[in-house]
Amino acid sequence: MAKLRVHGFGVSLDGFGAGPKQSLENPLGVNGTAIFQWFFGTRTFCAMHGGEGGTTGVDDEFAARGFENVGAWILGRNMFGPVRGPWPDESWRGWWGDEPPYHVPAFVLTHYARNPLEMKGGTTFYFVTGGIEEALTRAFEAAQGKDVRLGGGVATIRQFLSAGLIDELHLAFAYTLLGKGESLFEGINLPALGYEVTAQTPTDRALHVTVTKKNL
Repeated sequence: MAKLRVHGFGVSLDGFGAGPKQSLENPLGVNGTAIFQWFFGTRTFCAMHGGEGGTTGVDDEFAARGFENVGAWILGRNMFGPVRGPWPDESWRGWWGDEPPYHVPAFVLTHYARNPLEMKGGTTFYFVTGGIEEALTRAFEAAQGKDVRLGGGVATIRQFLSAGLIDELHLAFAYTLLGKGESLFEGINLPALGYEVTAQTPTDRALHVTVTKKNL
C-alpha cells in the first residue's frame, strides 16, 4: 500500500527542524545546515548535484532509501524558494538550478496560484492552493501506486502530522543544538495521534529514528 513518507529530515537534539530567519543566503535558516551534515557528505548527495564520490555506509544508505519507490513529492512553499506573498512574477524557479533532484511531479503548497513549472530531469512543479488534502490527493494520483514523499519544511510537516496523515517518518537527529528556530514537535502529541518509534540506528553524525503510525 502506498504511503505518505517523511524521509531524511534533519532535526537538532533540541527539536528544531530549521534555524531562524530563512533567506536566500540561509535556505535552512541561520545555522540550519548543522542538522544536515550527516547528509551533505554522502554519495547520494553528491550524485544529486552531479558530482562523484562521497561517503558510503549507513548515512548514505538512509539517504538513498529516501528516493526509492517515490512517485511524487509534496513541498511547502519555503522548500521551493524564499519568495513570500503573491508571486511578483514567475522568474524564481527553485533552489536547485535547471534540474531539481526530484525527477517526479512535485506539489507545492501555496496561497497564490501559479502556472505549472516543467524542469529538466522529469520534475514538474504544480502549485496547489487548496490545502493539504488537495495536495495529498493530487500527489497520490500522480504517484501511480508509488509512495509520496513529504519534503517539508517544518510547518508543512506539522500540518500533515497534526492531521495524522503521515504514515512513516525517518528523522535524522543531528548531534547539535540550535537553541532557536522552527520546532518540529512543539504542541503535537505523537502517541495520541497513533505514532510510535519502530527503529533507531546511531552513526557518527546522526541518530536515525523511524516513527510509524500504528494502524498501518
